Amino acid sequence: MPPRHRTRSEREQLELFRALPGDLAPRDAQDLMAYPFFSLAKTHRTAPIDYRMNEIAIRVEAVPEHGMATIWDADVLIWAASQIVEARDAGVRTSRLMAATPREILTFTGRGTSARDYHRLKAALDRLQSTTVATSLRQTNERRMHRFSWINEWTEHADAHGQTDGIDLIMPDWFYRAVLDDALVLTIDRAYFDLTGGLERWLYRIVRKHGGQQRGGWRFDFRHLHGKSASLSPFKRFAFELREIARRQPLPGYRLAVERETGGREVLAFARADLSTGPCGQAVEHHVLSGTNGHVLSGTEAACYQEPKAPFSSIESTASGVPNLESNLRESNSSEVGPRADRWITAKRAR
Repeated sequence: MPPRHRTRSEREQLELFRALPGDLAPRDAQDLMAYPFFSLAKTHRTAPIDYRMNEIAIRVEAVPEHGMATIWDADVLIWAASQIVEARDAGVRTSRLMAATPREILTFTGRGTSARDYHRLKAALDRLQSTTVATSLRQTNERRMHRFSWINEWTEHADAHGQTDGIDLIMPDWFYRAVLDDALVLTIDRAYFDLTGGLERWLYRIVRKHGGQQRGGWRFDFRHLHGKSASLSPFKRFAFELREIARRQPLPGYRLAVERETGGREVLAFARADLSTGPCGQAVEHHVLSGTNGHVLSGTEAACYQEPKAPFSSIESTASGVPNLESNLRESNSSEVGPRADRWITAKRAR
């Protein structure tokens, strides 16, 4: 074919963006934090994710050879988002074609740099490329679906000794446009990369997305969370793991509590730790009980609220009226916690 008729490849049309050096703040795309796009299990998943909430539709499919991209693989996307935002803010031209060394990506995400870690990174890139997503998110026409893979393509470069010394990635336009929009990106705690459980990581992203700056915190119904996670675990197992996470309090920057409403429905409440202070100015301790075996007095604004020493357990709601969970049914899937949960974040354990 004559050169003038040759179609330029996507790579040839894009300007190369070289990853910035230094310790960048981790940033995550809010859409990826709020909706189920990744497998939460370390085992090979090929069962698709098919999620619908009102006008939002998400379909994630995997190929048997590689399996679905996992929430650990998504660390590569956090690295990419962090690079793009940092460069944009510094006035550096960005691009969907990104170049970095494996070491830069691994160290940013808190991984080691052994041969095994390099092999795992390449396996993650394969899953990200082979996993396909179709979604109506951010489409002007709700009937229109945007289909893409998390990485359009990736290339490995080797030195004279055959050792990998560079990787080029082409990010999808859907992801790139979301990252360039200030309103669609949040800074996350670097301790996120230390979370080892898939459910813990997913829950942190949900909490970070919806917890934000609200002093009163937010809350989710357990069954709503189960559907939103797209987890393959039965609801009973999922609920048990949520209670365990609330008992251990592993999420950096946030405090969790489990409430049992009249009728037995369980609700996960959460609020920022630095806002979880009592009226006497004392911060809630690291391990905040989710409830007690009895009723906790609501007290008055003039006194510090106390919670008797008791093992972790759920409590029956004594709040008047129905909890504000309506937005669990809307696109935001979040709800500000009412006065009763506000008493929870101001409680301090008795000594």
